[in-house]
Amino acid sequence: LLAGLAGAAAAAAGLLPGRAEARPVNATPAGVAIEGFDPVAYFKEGKPVKGSEAFTAEHDGVTWHFASAANRDAFKEAPEKYAPQFGGYCAYAVSRGYTAKIDPQAWSIVAGKLYLNYSLGVRERWAQDKAGNIAKGEANWPRLKKAL
Repeated sequence: LLAGLAGAAAAAAGLLPGRAEARPVNATPAGVAIEGFDPVAYFKEGKPVKGSEAFTAEHDGVTWHFASAANRDAFKEAPEKYAPQFGGYCAYAVSRGYTAKIDPQAWSIVAGKLYLNYSLGVRERWAQDKAGNIAKGEANWPRLKKAL
C-alpha cells in the first residue's frame, strides 16, 4: 500500500519516467487540444478541419482529435512534426510574454511548424514580423511553460 501511495505521489509530482517530456498544452476544459481541430489537416489539407471523437490520440497529457485514421496515425508517428508550437497557445501572445487562447481558424505554417493565434486580426499583427515574433516566442516559452 505504501509503495502504491509513493508511486502515485511521484506520478502526481511528475517524477516518473516519461513525465519529464510532457509540456503544457492549451486544451479545452475536457482536455482536448486545438478545440478539437485536426493538427495534421493544417499540413495535409492546408486548412483547419474539425476532428472526430472517432479518431483520437493522447499526447502531452491531452486528447487530440483527427479527421481520419490516417491523420491520427501520422500524428502518432511524429507528434513533434504536427503539434502546434508553444503548446498551442497564441504565438503572438507568447512572443509578448504571456499566454492566450486561440482561434483554430487563425493559423500559419512557417518553416514546417504550425503556429496558432488568438484571432485573424492578431494573426495579421503576428505575420508582420514572423521571424522576429517566433524568436521572441522561443525565448519566452520556457519561462511561460514553467508557469502553467
